[in-house]
Formats: sequence, structure tokens, C-alpha cells
Amino acid sequence: MTNTDILAASRALVPWLVETRRHIHGWPELGKLETETAAYIESRLAVLGVPFRRIGTGVVGRLEGRRGGPTVALRADIDALPVEETNDLDYRSRRPGIMHACGHDAHTAIVLGVASLFSKRPDALAGNLVLLFQPDEEGDGGALPLIEAGALEGVDHVLGLHVMPYLDVGEVEVKKGALNGASTSLRIVIGGRGAHGAYPELGVDAVLIASHVVQALHHLVSRYISPLDEAVITIGTISGGLRSNIIADEVVMTATMRTTSETVRDLLVDRARAVVEGIPASLGGKGSLEASYGYAALVSDDRDVDIVAKVAGELLGKDSVLWKEKPSLGVEDFSFYLKKTRGAFWHLGCGRGPKGERAGLHSGGFTLDEECLPIGVAVQAAAILELMKEGIAT
Repeated sequence: MTNTDILAASRALVPWLVETRRHIHGWPELGKLETETAAYIESRLAVLGVPFRRIGTGVVGRLEGRRGGPTVALRADIDALPVEETNDLDYRSRRPGIMHACGHDAHTAIVLGVASLFSKRPDALAGNLVLLFQPDEEGDGGALPLIEAGALEGVDHVLGLHVMPYLDVGEVEVKKGALNGASTSLRIVIGGRGAHGAYPELGVDAVLIASHVVQALHHLVSRYISPLDEAVITIGTISGGLRSNIIADEVVMTATMRTTSETVRDLLVDRARAVVEGIPASLGGKGSLEASYGYAALVSDDRDVDIVAKVAGELLGKDSVLWKEKPSLGVEDFSFYLKKTRGAFWHLGCGRGPKGERAGLHSGGFTLDEECLPIGVAVQAAAILELMKEGIAT
């Protein structure tokens, strides 16, 4: 198939893509609860004649192509968010307090569109295509359970995308190397000794100690991390004390740490632990820190990013391909696929109109221009064929 063929075939799918996306949008489900969404995906795959299997609330499909080429996986996240939709749409969410506010309905429709395109043209595939419909991206992360169930076995490349309202329809954003950060959760406990507020010399004030710890933690990035590296520490909650006239004997804080380097992450955790244990000890108290590692940094393969950029430029024009300069410290569990195999994750423009008036992701007013759907199908399909061609050549 030529890129012209791919673009024409993708555009011919528009009514089907819109119907698919709007059905999923109207009936959103939260992570680990996507039973109806999974059943709908299975019904679409069954009509297309694509074999599939269920893994929890996820679905994995597979198309066999001509032998000799690599296996390429394509991922869509299928879960929604606990957000109340404020859009006045005929197909708005029918479930109060739940909405596809992050575009996962579009991601799912696009992967189903690629399945439709190649189910009619299996000979175009010089290899195999795996379709990953992944649950719970917004929660604890559904990528690792799929990987542990064998969904990535034999896969040579994996591709994923995310719609972005700050990009216009027809624009594609790519970046080599780190695109998203890694997340680390911190739980900090500061221990003191309670006493009457009128007699501070009899106690050890955990609130006062905590204030020193907060200040010190916020200095770690600026003093211990190179300004050329990406890192941030945010203390999100702090609680302690019983009454205004009682010196608190304990303060508990929770924080998030974001980095794009495991080396930087480990350094910051070590320095944070030194602060949390050292400052309280110097003031007569004690401190402890628990670190829980969440999503890994999302680091794409440079060669696969080049392929996405190449085919997007051929399909849409070179000026439509934008190179992102800096990574985001938001997280994305597509990162776990990329720790197992080569691949690329990229951004698909879905916005139209004045940029200052577009609602952002995770908001009740988020919407997207559905003209992005065939573009997503075309770029992913062309990238799949290019990766398979490269695999045979090497």
C-alpha cells in the first residue's frame, strides 16, 4: 500500500470511526471496570474477523500477515476519568461523574480503525500486527498486567499516540528520547513529642520540624540537580496536630517526585531521605520516608521516532510535523512497553479554533475535532508498514 492508498482508505473509514468513538464516549468506564467497553471492542473485532483474547478488562487482538517481517504492536488505552462532562453534545457521557476527558475514546477508535484497514488487506502486512486495548492507564496502570500476561511476547516494535488539544488537527508532535517523566510517591512522617502549647520547652514540635523539612525538600532540585536535567518535587498534603494549644507529636506529608532519569530519581530519593531523617534528629525529633516507584519515564527509540516523523511528513506535509523540545513531567504507562521493546509514542493534534479557548485534557469541557481520527489511523498504519519493511531489510 502506498501512503496515498493509506490516506484514502483511512478517510473512507470516517463514518465508522466517528460512530465507534461516539459510542465509547457515551458509555465511559473507569479503570479496571471497562467490561462493557471491552465487550464492544470485541464485537468490533469479531465483525472484522480479527482474532482476540481477553486479559482482565483488556483485549488483545492479532492479525497475521506475510511471514518474514517483524511483529508490531499498537496500543490504545480504554479507560475514562472520574470527571463530570460539561459539553452539550448529543453523544455526551451518559454516566454521571465519568467522562472520556483524556481522549481514550479516540485512541480506541483509531486502533480499531487500523484493525479495520488491515483486516481487509492482510497481504499488505509484511509481518504481524498486535492490537493492545489496555485498561486502567489513568489508575494503577494497565500496561504491566498485559505485559505479565504475555501480550508483548514476540513483539519487535510498539507504537502509541495521545491526542493533544494544544495541537491543531493535521499536526503531529514527536520527540526523540524522553517524552514523559517517571513518578515517585513519597510518604513522610515527622515524629515529635506532644505538650501544652503554653510550655513548648516540654515538647518537640513536629509542626515546626515539618516546616524546616518542607523548605529543605524544595531546595533539593535547585541545589543537587543540574539545571539541564528535568526534576520536580511537589508536597501535596500535610496533616498534623489536634488543637491550636497542643504541640503536635506527629506530622504526615505526601509528595510526588517527577524525573526523566532513573539516576536523578535515585539521587533525589537519597537526598530526600537524608533531609527527612537528619533535620528532625537535629531538632530532637525523628523522621522517616517511604518511596514508592510508579510509572517509568517514557523513552522512545530514536529510529522509530524518525519513522513516525517520516511517514507523517509524507502524509500531511513536512510543516505538519513538529519536534517537541522538552519532555513533559506528566506520566504515561506506555513507558513500560518501551522498557521491553523498541517503539515510539507521539502526539496527534485534535484541536481547532482559538488556542486560548480550547479546554485541556482532564477537564469536563474537553472535546476534540473528529477529523483527527483518520489522520491517526493513517499515520499509525503507514508507520507499521515502514517498520515492517525496515525489519525485512535488516
